Amino acid sequence: MRTLKDVNTKETVKVAKINGEGAVKRRIMDMGITKGTEIYVRKVAPLGDPIEVTVRGYELSIRKADAEMIAVE
Repeated sequence: MRTLKDVNTKETVKVAKINGEGAVKRRIMDMGITKGTEIYVRKVAPLGDPIEVTVRGYELSIRKADAEMIAVE
């Protein structure tokens, strides 16, 4: 399954599942990233980390390590 880390810029995807556990999963969910949420990938930093996305109408920067835990469809 594809993760948010693998999504190209200017592409919109839907969250299928959040992998991980404990505090990391809770932090991702607290940012508004939950199952079924649409995420638009705005841009990726020159060295690849972090990724800038739009979630629920606001911009958010997320690390690649965290983006790898978000399965998308």
